[in-house]
Amino acid sequence: MAKSAGIDYGGGITNIDTKTGIRYGVISQNEVLQAWTARSEPYYGLPDDIECPKCKTTTSAENWGDDVECTQCGNIFEAELDDDDYAEPISFFLDDDEYKAECGEDGDIFITASPYYTVCEFCSPCAPGAGYIKNTRKDGVKAYCFGHDWFDDGKAPYPVYSVQIGKRVKP
Repeated sequence: MAKSAGIDYGGGITNIDTKTGIRYGVISQNEVLQAWTARSEPYYGLPDDIECPKCKTTTSAENWGDDVECTQCGNIFEAELDDDDYAEPISFFLDDDEYKAECGEDGDIFITASPYYTVCEFCSPCAPGAGYIKNTRKDGVKAYCFGHDWFDDGKAPYPVYSVQIGKRVKP
């Protein structure tokens, strides 16, 4: 009996780009640590619970760095991270012209947009509907992945295909 690509616990509706039909790719940050560290940025959450430095009233802002007017005293101040509360980021993310990806505490990077994909097994049930891009297989599902330049030796440990033309990309 042939082994399958796994079970799509997401039912075809989760962890998938509905425009392209390509699954979100999952890879351990340890596989691309140097590139990930250089390209990703910390995410500290939203400034929904900041305190006015003048009257100590709690208010919110849309983004860190925004100017906020206190509803109690009218003081205008910048929404800043409190060193005590936000010593560690919630996650790290990448959002540029090529990739969209995020890595949380578990150390797995979810790639939600990329110019590349590979064909692999499902990552389910830990990430319903996503593909674990290191477990490649010819009859698997398409999942976004990082290109060859993300790896120290310049070659990805999986086949890399171009989303745009559907052809394999050589290192």
